Amino acid sequence: MSVFDPAEYLPDDLLERIRSRAAQVDADNVFPRQDLDELREVGYLKILVPADRGGAGLSLEQAAVLQQRLAGAAPATAVSINMHLVWTGVAKVMRDRGIDALSFVQEGAARGEVFAFGISEAGNDLVLFGSDTTAVPQSDGGYAFTGTKIFTSLGPVWDQLGLHGLDESDPENPKLIYAFVPRSEQVVTRDDWDTLGMRGSQSRTTELHGAVAPADRIARIVAPGPNPDPIVFGIFSVFEVLLASVYTGIARRALELAVETAGKRRSKKTGKSYAQDPDIRWRIAEMALAYDALPPQIAAIARDVDGIVDNGARWFAMLSGVKHRAVVMAKDVVDNAMLVAGGSSFFTRNELSRLYRDVLAGMFHPSDPESAHATAASALLGPVEP
Repeated sequence: MSVFDPAEYLPDDLLERIRSRAAQVDADNVFPRQDLDELREVGYLKILVPADRGGAGLSLEQAAVLQQRLAGAAPATAVSINMHLVWTGVAKVMRDRGIDALSFVQEGAARGEVFAFGISEAGNDLVLFGSDTTAVPQSDGGYAFTGTKIFTSLGPVWDQLGLHGLDESDPENPKLIYAFVPRSEQVVTRDDWDTLGMRGSQSRTTELHGAVAPADRIARIVAPGPNPDPIVFGIFSVFEVLLASVYTGIARRALELAVETAGKRRSKKTGKSYAQDPDIRWRIAEMALAYDALPPQIAAIARDVDGIVDNGARWFAMLSGVKHRAVVMAKDVVDNAMLVAGGSSFFTRNELSRLYRDVLAGMFHPSDPESAHATAASALLGPVEP
């Protein structure tokens, strides 16, 4: 087996071009179309597509490494591409387990199509276990979806939107429908993404007005509520691993910038570089000690997903836990990097200023801190008694 070289899939010169555009993308509050075009050109959209369907055939563990690398150049680009990779990753997870229901996702990604993630809904804390979007069965086996999805990354550029909705046509047997809808007149993408950070992700609100998913784009039909169905596991596992990777990549970049800045700044008191200041050295060491724990954790969990390891009921605590630890660690590392860099980092022209804003988004992605803690508590103490 050949040695995995991240630079083969994300060359250094490509990353530098992406990094060079990130500040302007953020300032203009636009989607980084050039980043997407170049990533598509090098085959990045199909890294998780199997070789027999035209992709690179990488593992989730390898994709996690690449997303850390991409996030170090442009976090908003990485978090938006994440959502496309989630669907290709879910297709892989399901196929690895003998369910080839998302072959059209793999084939579409191999052709360069962009898949967006339309699961989040305002106020829906059930997330994968319920939906306020209605799914109405059609005579030909398809479904028409009506509802509103929030935080739809890739808003201006997606080709297919993967979503879920609730079919209550039989009140005694409600069903959650996972499906994909194309862009159409029945889909409205609001231009409402004006946020503190992650501006380039353009995670806009999406209105569905009877948007139709044809029968051959119905991915899975499951019962509402907690469900061990492979599509639920696939979404949760790939989503959490790749999100943890993005925020770990942000932390790595902040650490690099802190080290670089400490070497450049010089104390008027001692005449020495700040790299020789004991307080600065301690702060950077603290950052490194926190960061170093995450890449191996992400790799181990991704390896278990790839290897079809049965972690049973522990899976959800493991997955929500690694995402939570990654975003908490990343925020702390960026905070410390700002202090190492000093007042110059407070200017918007400073890359750390953008990382500081971008890293805050981590707490809002599922699993949020409350959900992660509840999951961990239930795994150790059992469910809360009624």
